[in-house]
Amino acid sequence: MSGPFRLFTVLIAGMAIVGCQTLSDTRLVASSAPQDLSPGAAATIADDLTGFFIEHVGVGTTTISLDADGSAFGRALDGSLRSEGFAISTGDAAGSDTGFLPLAYVIDRFDGSVLVRLSTPELNLTRVYTVAEDKADPVSPWSVTTIARDEFK
Repeated sequence: MSGPFRLFTVLIAGMAIVGCQTLSDTRLVASSAPQDLSPGAAATIADDLTGFFIEHVGVGTTTISLDADGSAFGRALDGSLRSEGFAISTGDAAGSDTGFLPLAYVIDRFDGSVLVRLSTPELNLTRVYTVAEDKADPVSPWSVTTIARDEFK
């Protein structure tokens, strides 16, 4: 399969996955990432996602409710968001919908790459990365999906 066709296939598959995994207007799927993703690759992806996330929501607009899965990526994302000035609520407080912006992530392996999605109830950011040992490189543009609240009523 040629490079552009393979990338197109990965993006189409990713958008199909994204469309199926948001549960409701305030609840998201449980965050999950492969446990074997190296700390270096996880940090690179988390920093990239955080930078793009900031472009869409700004910093300091609300407290983020992040229920991380304990993976290297979950720890890296938490650290990256905090280093950019976000307040993060985890654990029992994160389960409360009041005053928090729910945030979830899903990383799936696909054809030698990883498909990464960061979601809020109103926004999905998706990108594909190649991962080799302790580094990750983006191989797709960002896919940005906004979800109108009215779609859930």
